[in-house]
Amino acid sequence: MIVLKDLDQIKHDLNCYINHDKAEFLPKFFKAVPGGYGEGDQFIGIRVPDQRKIAMKHYRNVSLETAQELLREPIHEYRFTALIILVYKFEKATTEQDKKNIVDMYLRNTLYINNWDLVDVSAEKILGAYLMDKDRNILYELANSNILWKQRIAIISTFYFIRKNEFKETLKMAKILLHHEHDLIHKAVGWMLREVGKRDFLTELKFLEEHYQSMPRTMLSYAIERFEPELRQKFLKGLV
Repeated sequence: MIVLKDLDQIKHDLNCYINHDKAEFLPKFFKAVPGGYGEGDQFIGIRVPDQRKIAMKHYRNVSLETAQELLREPIHEYRFTALIILVYKFEKATTEQDKKNIVDMYLRNTLYINNWDLVDVSAEKILGAYLMDKDRNILYELANSNILWKQRIAIISTFYFIRKNEFKETLKMAKILLHHEHDLIHKAVGWMLREVGKRDFLTELKFLEEHYQSMPRTMLSYAIERFEPELRQKFLKGLV
């Protein structure tokens, strides 16, 4: 049952941290302008540390229904706060059914997880963590969709596997998204490949040797950011 009092109180407490200068800056930063990837999103200028403080100090134990309603709010900071709460609830869940309920709700509401920060704060810690010992077909459904944010959820979710030294899914996602048109996917794939390389340089190197010539420049640049300068230049110049 949704407790509207809780929902209204969370929003009231968040509103105490509104910063009008940030509210003016954030739509530009998150491309919530006509033609931008975040077009139509609304910001009220609340800093992330303040959102985390409100979520974790006072509202981490609100009902799942209340968190869902907060996630469906038009204000970006409300949705971010909802995802902080969901991550906490998932990490503290004690039964598989409770975890499944959170994941199912997460997947039902991907429409509202519609900017890179919202994806990045939640995908790995909820969906990735849940799928660690389960069938991962949902990642392929997301990656093969035509929705930017679902595709970013797919690749960022694999960060959880990377941290456990499992790289197979990341490399498969990278192949699926290799020729994606959007810069935000280029950055996400390159970032995940770089994270693979931090743990297993040869695995990343082999993948790049096979695919770097057809990679978008941004994706490649992110992937080789930590390479030795000489090797990095060879990749950038197509001399590998």
